[in-house]
Amino acid sequence: MAEEFTVVAGIPIPSTSPVFLTIVGFHVLVGLVCVIAGAIAMLSRKRRGRHSTFGAVYFWGLTVLFVSVTALSVLRWAENTHLFVLGVLAFGAAILGRTALRRRWNGWPKLHVAGMGSSYVLMLTAFYVDNGKNLPVWRELPQIAFWIGPAAIGAPLILHAILRHPVVRRLTPSGS
Repeated sequence: MAEEFTVVAGIPIPSTSPVFLTIVGFHVLVGLVCVIAGAIAMLSRKRRGRHSTFGAVYFWGLTVLFVSVTALSVLRWAENTHLFVLGVLAFGAAILGRTALRRRWNGWPKLHVAGMGSSYVLMLTAFYVDNGKNLPVWRELPQIAFWIGPAAIGAPLILHAILRHPVVRRLTPSGS
């Protein structure tokens, strides 16, 4: 049986089900909120205010994004298992980063940066793995680039922040 598609903005969505398409539309909007809020939090001064506000928007948006990817995965498990796994990893990393901050675990600044940064990288990885083949420029890249590209860019930035960011260095006890 041939699979039916709905094409939106040149991107094929593998369903004609109104329920699936509604969840996908909501998922895309929440994903955009996460990308924007996460970027603003990362680029803001690390203190109360803009950083914490947009960090909270990112975390709660990612929570909703995880719920929606779970629903989409249940509806198309065989095709979306890998996206569900990436969602679990992204949400788990964000929980680690947020919990380290809120409970002030030993070495919490490094754990916060690593957790939140990794969640962002994993979220982008899921996006590119699912959509890269349909995007201008990206469609010219091999599939493996969608899997390793975000980490190849994000991991050095996260490591740099863990090792060199003044706030991390100032708030991390020696030896952590």
